[in-house]
Amino acid sequence: MNEPARLNIPEWTVSELSAALKKTVEDAFGYVRVRGEISGYRGPQASGHCYFALKDEGAKIEAVIFRSAFARMRLKPEDGLEVFVTGRLTTYPGRSKYQIVIETLEPAGLGALMALLEERKKKLAAEGLFDAARKQLLPFLPERIGVVTSPTGAVIRDILHRLADRFPRHVIVWPVRVQGDGCAEEVAAAIHGFNALPLDGPLRKPDLLIVARGGGSLEDLWSFNEEIVVRAAAASMIPLIAAVGHETDVTLIDFAADMRAPTPSAAAELAVPVRVELSARVDGLVRRSLACWLRGQEARRTELRAAIRALPTVEELFALPRQRLDHAGSRLPRALTANAQIHHAQFSRVASRLGPQILRARVNRCCELVAALGERAKRAENVARRQRRERLATANMRLAAALRANADAHRNRIGRQCERVAALSLRARRAVDSLLRQRATSVERCGQLLSALSHRGVLARGFALVRDLAGRPLRQAAAVRAGMRLDIEFSDGRVRAAAEGSSVAADKPQSASAAKPRGRRGNGNSNQGSLFGA
Repeated sequence: MNEPARLNIPEWTVSELSAALKKTVEDAFGYVRVRGEISGYRGPQASGHCYFALKDEGAKIEAVIFRSAFARMRLKPEDGLEVFVTGRLTTYPGRSKYQIVIETLEPAGLGALMALLEERKKKLAAEGLFDAARKQLLPFLPERIGVVTSPTGAVIRDILHRLADRFPRHVIVWPVRVQGDGCAEEVAAAIHGFNALPLDGPLRKPDLLIVARGGGSLEDLWSFNEEIVVRAAAASMIPLIAAVGHETDVTLIDFAADMRAPTPSAAAELAVPVRVELSARVDGLVRRSLACWLRGQEARRTELRAAIRALPTVEELFALPRQRLDHAGSRLPRALTANAQIHHAQFSRVASRLGPQILRARVNRCCELVAALGERAKRAENVARRQRRERLATANMRLAAALRANADAHRNRIGRQCERVAALSLRARRAVDSLLRQRATSVERCGQLLSALSHRGVLARGFALVRDLAGRPLRQAAAVRAGMRLDIEFSDGRVRAAAEGSSVAADKPQSASAAKPRGRRGNGNSNQGSLFGA
């Protein structure tokens, strides 16, 4: 293209060019349906919008889902998910790029959902949420059963019917949505809510939980594959039975639950036993226990009769002891006589050794021993008294020395404190003098500033302050009327006067004087007072 032709090209602004490109793209494509893989998903922002990119082997396009469309979607976007999207193609002028505004999103076949389900299953299994070691045993006969399901569906009726047939129990229903947007959050909140109930009160914590839903497609049951539901089921401290779908339907909550039931009715059967069968079993056990007890009593009676026959009679038991008693009775008089003779001989020998001389000698020896002990006690008392007197003298000397040392220490400390008080008093006196000088200087400066800012200084330079008789200042000549009485203040006093007339032109606008720039002295924002006292 030659130079003159280039000069004739019309000029565009950036905004005009961006608007033209936006209109061209929207008119040329409009609504489109695109298949691609989600990449770089950024969850709902503060505005509620979601941003990510759709890509395939050779290209990538930016995508956005607005808050209103995101709330209607059953399947939420995730990185790596292959989807079909429907929306309108447009441009974003702020970054010079084109994008697709998505209104609907659906998986690109069951293969994508199954791949996503398998990946999520491996992730949660690696965290240990599906381990058999953490699963709890179901109570044999729960008092209260909590059911998380829709209150209007056939599932809750089936569960209540089966419980009424087998063993009626108190049932607490937590109503939730079992399909669609918000279902996963409600189910997780219901499980956490049951676990948060108190053990006693008007509404007590149930002994068993059942999460139930009827059959459906993989998309209908997808809420029970969400991480929030699986983690809530794994964290439940109440034993939980998962009864989602039919026997062929498998969801991730089945692996996290403590027990999986193929149907909601089967969950009710697992929850409680059959009361009739339980009663019959208890009756049978009672009969068997009674028969066993009767047989045991009869066997003990038989053993007792046999033992009675083997025991000897009373006469046979006491015959030998009676013979020994008779023999001992016949020997007793002779033994008493011999014992008395032996003791008399012993007393005679002892009496021969206990004469008066022997006793007197023994008494004398005891008196000498007592006298010797008395002398030793006196000497020991004198020694102990002398030792105590010496220890007391030593303690008095140490106490006097300690008192003198303590007095000297207190005297030195008092001297140091007096010196410190004198130094502090001198410093305080100097500080007070310095503070008084600073305050006097500050008061002097304030007085000079007050004198400089006072309107009295202005009056001393030859100016005057004009007021009416009411004391209101008059700032403009137009405010003075002919014959008006005035009060004029000078620097040395006041003068009463009467106005003869005003020299202000009649056709001069009133606002002219107000429009003049005011000097610094009349500025209301200044710290200086007004000449007219306002």
